[in-house]
Order: sequence, then structure tokens, then C-alpha cells
Amino acid sequence: MTSTNQQDRTSTANDTRASVFGDRAGRAVPGAPPYSAFESEDCSIARTLALIGDRWTLLVLRDVSNGVRRFDDLVSHLGVARNVLSRRLAALIEAGLVARTAYRVEGTRERHEYRLSHAGRELVPILLAMMSWGDRHLAGQDGLPVIPRHADCGAQVRVLVTCEAGHELGDRPRLRLEIGPGSHRRE
Repeated sequence: MTSTNQQDRTSTANDTRASVFGDRAGRAVPGAPPYSAFESEDCSIARTLALIGDRWTLLVLRDVSNGVRRFDDLVSHLGVARNVLSRRLAALIEAGLVARTAYRVEGTRERHEYRLSHAGRELVPILLAMMSWGDRHLAGQDGLPVIPRHADCGAQVRVLVTCEAGHELGDRPRLRLEIGPGSHRRE
């Protein structure tokens, strides 16, 4: 019977694809350029941060995903200046992360509320991952401020990183980045 480590070494020896970080064991692949050889702004993390990477934008996304949908309610809950919130909502709408819909309470003028679009809902795991990290490293003495639970069964929600084959990567994931067609070498 072959041990897992032997299988890893065997598959590593057969793995010749170029990668930024190295082979499956994390060793540098001969001839592979270092990660720093590529443009930093081509990275999907950099592009995502350019869109949602400031405090107010993330907090707006958090509140809208948790049902705070009306402008005045967002201002009140977040404690954000109206002009700042207006700019953040406009950017989120333009990016297609938030949809604005009209509503009218009888006897009042038309107003708008905000809901996450499909693309916005795809950011929820990122918000949950940030919350989970904060719960582990920044929670106060009184404990967790909120506990996310699956609405159908009541179990606590956790964020996992898995590969397409279904392997859970755990808290010390071994990753290998392959150079993709959207990468460009630095000048």
C-alpha cells in the first residue's frame, strides 16, 4: 500500500506544468518565472479590491445582504455620511453588484431600496470569510457579535476552501498558481 506522502512525491515528479509558486510540493519549477515577474494589477484580487476594497463599500454590502435596504436605514445603521453612502451605492449599482428598486409608502414620495444582484450575492462567502476571521482573531470578551446559521437546518455556517475534486484544503492550504492567459509580464 502506498502512503499519501509517496503518492504526493510520485504525482509531484510527474507534474511539469509551469506554476508561479512551484510544483505540488511547493518547490520552484525550473524555468518558471517568479510571481513578481507579472503585473500586480492583472490579479483578480487587485481588481476586486479596486471595486469593493474600502470599509464603507464592504459595510454597505454587509448591511444590504442582511436586509438593511433603504437609504435612510443604511445611513442610520452604518453611521455614514449621506454623500459617502450615495457614492458607494452608485458605484455598486454601476458595477452590477447592487440593484436599486423603487418603492412608495402611501402618502409619501417615491424612494428606493437596494438589493444584492446575483454578482453581489456571490460576494457573501467573502463577507462570511472575513467575519469568520474576525470572530477568531478580534472577537471581544463577550463573544461573537452574530452567529451565521443555515436558515433551513439551523447549523452554524462555515466557509471552506475546496478544490474542484471536492478535497477540503483546511487552514493551511497548499496552493499552486498557474500562469493564466490574462497574466502579463512586467515591463
